[in-house]
Amino acid sequence: MVISGPSGVGKSTITKEVVRRTGAFLSVSATTRPRSEKEEDGKEYWFLTRDEFEQRLRGEEFLEYAEVFGHYYGTLRKEVDRALAEGKTALLEIDVQGGRQIRRMYPKAVMIFILPPDQTTLAGRMKNRGRGEDETTARRRLEEASRETAEAMKYYNNMVINDNLEQAIREVIDIIQSNAGE
Repeated sequence: MVISGPSGVGKSTITKEVVRRTGAFLSVSATTRPRSEKEEDGKEYWFLTRDEFEQRLRGEEFLEYAEVFGHYYGTLRKEVDRALAEGKTALLEIDVQGGRQIRRMYPKAVMIFILPPDQTTLAGRMKNRGRGEDETTARRRLEEASRETAEAMKYYNNMVINDNLEQAIREVIDIIQSNAGE
């Protein structure tokens, strides 16, 4: 199960609640971006140096990866393989580039894209996340959100608008439960 959406749309909040309510396995992505003071290695991300990430790439340890805003992000193969072997539903909270790669490897993957109600709401959510981004980075993220949404229309078979958080969570759970075992 792949869950994607633009920065600030609420996909992490939704995904964490889906995991809490369903017991699904959430794959923790690896990244080369700097860790914030609030983040814990192995919880929000596996924080790797660029050299460590590239070494793992050469070792084919990733199911998917992408370089976004100058940093690598990727899904470690062994975590997902372990969860699937245990019969768990595996959730991958990844970007559209990664989703496209997963779709090629797993044609029956359930693809869920989280949409904002509108661009103004998304811009406000991005600003309120408290990541200290400058105006140029914020503008780039909004532009990328438009590109990601257009791309998602080609590869994602489920769209959920996060206008009401509880409703969005329920919709994602319904999609997952209706596709369990496929």
